[in-house]
Amino acid sequence: MIRKNERRKKRRAAWILGVIAALSLTACSSPFSGANGQKDPSPTRAETGFEVTGPDSYDSADTAILVDWNTSDKTLTFLNLELGRRYTLSLDGTTRFYDKYGDAIAIGQLQKGDIVDITFLKSKKHLTTLQLSPQAWTYEGAERYEINMVRNEVSIGSEVYKLTSNTQFVSEDRSIESMDLNPSDSLTFLGIGSQVLTVRVEKGHGYLRLENDENFVGGWIEVGQATIQRITDNMLVLVPEGSYQVNISHKGGGGVKSVVINRNEETVLDIGDLEIPEPQYGMVLFSLNPTSAELYIDGSLVDPSGPISLEYGLHQMIARAEGYQSITQYFRVIQESVGINVELDANETEQDKNEEKEDPEESPSGQTTENYYQVYIDAPENVEVYLDGNYMGISPCSFVKIAGTHVVTLRKTGYTTRSYTIEVDDEAKDISYSFADLVSSSATLDNSITGMWDSILGALN
Repeated sequence: MIRKNERRKKRRAAWILGVIAALSLTACSSPFSGANGQKDPSPTRAETGFEVTGPDSYDSADTAILVDWNTSDKTLTFLNLELGRRYTLSLDGTTRFYDKYGDAIAIGQLQKGDIVDITFLKSKKHLTTLQLSPQAWTYEGAERYEINMVRNEVSIGSEVYKLTSNTQFVSEDRSIESMDLNPSDSLTFLGIGSQVLTVRVEKGHGYLRLENDENFVGGWIEVGQATIQRITDNMLVLVPEGSYQVNISHKGGGGVKSVVINRNEETVLDIGDLEIPEPQYGMVLFSLNPTSAELYIDGSLVDPSGPISLEYGLHQMIARAEGYQSITQYFRVIQESVGINVELDANETEQDKNEEKEDPEESPSGQTTENYYQVYIDAPENVEVYLDGNYMGISPCSFVKIAGTHVVTLRKTGYTTRSYTIEVDDEAKDISYSFADLVSSSATLDNSITGMWDSILGALN
């Protein structure tokens, strides 16, 4: 009986050892293990019966534009470049972020409009990795550029790039329209190949209003090197953000004041303490080449055959002749007599030579005034309307149609001022514009990217 019990114990021990060996073999061939016995980072639902989201789990990849985020849902939204479709992915503590060189970065270093390469688990809509795309190029802080929204082109230096239906326009991590851009803005362009995919405002613009300026209407305002403009009643000058010395001049008087312009904010400058002395005059003799050129001083046609008496201060000169390139520039009279040589360059192309001669009756900015077609601003209603800084009235209102690029500024007390760059055609017909309602100043969103990403990080932790 004792021997039978011993044999039974031996058989049981052998069976246990066999089970252990079988389990060991199974572990070596587990669907969670790779060829070297290492853990497989991406087990499938078919292999395991369930899906694990880990630091290497993904089944899809894409090159896209980061267009939005949601701090409460802990999600990022991307724009697919091929189909132009948006999709949203979740993120958590396993999601990893890299710069274009593959080095780890913090999530707070990302910005809306970034072009990124991502991997994600499509079935779970979970973001696995995000890298600033190595194939994307960047022009940072460009100030010399030209955007042509008619041809959908951007010229940066000698290079020409295409705008696409996917191109994103961003300011302070807020999506904007192309019309919100101003030629004075400093921009960063991001793209791939010949396409611009993101236009980001690095240095925007604000507004300058003069107070107690009655004695200076008709004079000139110079804001650093950014702006030279004739002073008109109730004007609102668009100025790139920054610190400036403002020079006010009229009839030989005026002065210089300092001002700081903040983005999308209006700054009021009181010039009531500037004095206007008795006007002084200087004699200016112009020498024109070709001698047949017409000369306009402050918008009026003058006879350059003899000296011209002009008040001390800043003046605008326009010189033009058929077959030559026109010149528009400013000069300052500060002494009793002065001579100015004006040399016009001949047009270089047949297209230039065949261009229709401009109407001689011009405003100081070189714009024709004999045009009876109108530009109508229909919406929003009951806001102040400014054209290139000059007050036009309360909307709905209209003004003379002048072909070219212009800036329409909308203002209302208690609301955030907005400016739009418009391209006015030269067709013989009226045109109308309706813009979005102004946003209440008290309802302005918090655009601090640091605070936003801190919220995301706090939620993830």
